[in-house]
Amino acid sequence: MLVAVSRVAAHHPHPRFGPANTVTSARLALVALLAAALGETYSAALAWTATALAIVISVLDGLDGWLARRSKMISAFGARFDMETDALLIMALSALAWRWERAGGWVLACGLMRYAFVAAGWLWPWLDHPLPPSLRRKAVCVVQIVGLAIILAPVVTPPLSVWLAAATLVILAWSFAVDVLWLASAAPFAPSASDPTTRRPPRTL
Repeated sequence: MLVAVSRVAAHHPHPRFGPANTVTSARLALVALLAAALGETYSAALAWTATALAIVISVLDGLDGWLARRSKMISAFGARFDMETDALLIMALSALAWRWERAGGWVLACGLMRYAFVAAGWLWPWLDHPLPPSLRRKAVCVVQIVGLAIILAPVVTPPLSVWLAAATLVILAWSFAVDVLWLASAAPFAPSASDPTTRRPPRTL
């Protein structure tokens, strides 16, 4: 929240924080609560709570976008805030899936892939160019959150949980591959990411 508040003025051209960002703040608090489960001893009650919490956070994800449009307080800050919250949620869910032995350590790739993509953009600037809007990315984000939440449920155990985790990872990898190929083909013609007229928030999926 300290990082978010420090960036509001520069990227949120509205007089108020807004209802959408308030909902996203609540989502972020719930993600922090979910991540706290990593330090707790596993129990069925805890697993059911984590699953329910992830679903609530996912539902609220649709609400904050609707509120931003309805209140006419859409901003680059709000989009970035929402994306970072989604990324942290997926990271927490994948870590819990590994911690609770629903899948091997490879499941952490679900949460780390987005951060690896951003880091790769520092090394290869063509990866940091703007991407066109995509319903595919939004759908894959939902699949990631719901799929990993289901894996945490006590009734979903290996090998089913392993197959579900693998399926979510394959779908995510495919989505990233589509965007990387598009960026590679558009690289010679893409505008610079440092140009403020073409700046975009980092992608989640």
